[in-house]
Amino acid sequence: MQQPINNCGIGLRIEHFQKISQQKPKVAWFEILTDNYLIEGTKQRDYLYQVRHDYPLTFHGVGLSIGSVDPLNQDYLKRLKKLKEEIQPAWISDHLCWTSAHGVVTHDLIPLPYNNEVITHIVSRISKIQEYLGMPLLIENVSSYLQFKESEMTEWEFINEIVKKSGCHLLLDVNNIYVSAQNHQFDAKTYLMAMPAQQIKEIHLAGYEDRQTHLLDTHSRPVSDPVWDLFKQTLQTFGDIPSLIEWDNDIPDLEIVLKEADKADKIRQQVFP
Repeated sequence: MQQPINNCGIGLRIEHFQKISQQKPKVAWFEILTDNYLIEGTKQRDYLYQVRHDYPLTFHGVGLSIGSVDPLNQDYLKRLKKLKEEIQPAWISDHLCWTSAHGVVTHDLIPLPYNNEVITHIVSRISKIQEYLGMPLLIENVSSYLQFKESEMTEWEFINEIVKKSGCHLLLDVNNIYVSAQNHQFDAKTYLMAMPAQQIKEIHLAGYEDRQTHLLDTHSRPVSDPVWDLFKQTLQTFGDIPSLIEWDNDIPDLEIVLKEADKADKIRQQVFP
């Protein structure tokens, strides 16, 4: 049976496999990039079974393409459900965006226009996914760099409607809130305070790059001070929610990622002494 998820975890990355296996570091839990483990008989899959014995796990994917108008990928869902039954993650998450069109996978997290037509489409797809997997799905807010003329509401209103109508849960990416707020000149705290408190099950923290004209969510840097501040306010507002450090590009030594997780836990301890 899956162990409970709490405190701050880190993303499980192949670059750290050897050290994790040998040292068994003191980290609360790992989140796997689900798409890397869906093929049976691979070394990654074998290693995942080993890690599963020592740490709680969650699944985080990019392949559901929740916002696409393509049919849901049944082969992907079948593989995901089989892995879920074998590993028994605490939960499964994916992104509120689309990643494929006309059968072509973009490998990018492409935002959506915020309107009622898209909400109806998204809710239908999430409901089908949840029914097939037999558990609620967590959806993550993504960062954005452009806005759609077709949008009729704010992003936070859009997310609230989807969560309410689909019954899904929320993976709140605090870094993405900050990045989008800076890019589109809105107040990150306004967004944060509008989130559905009871549905937030996980927080993501990551680093961005400042490209002068915009912030780019690269997951290639330490968490920035403004994002740490927003993280602290998130805990103060919504309670002691499990958090995770994401680091996907320019991946450093395991010790550096663990230090970021330790910093998140120290902030938690300040808020909840």
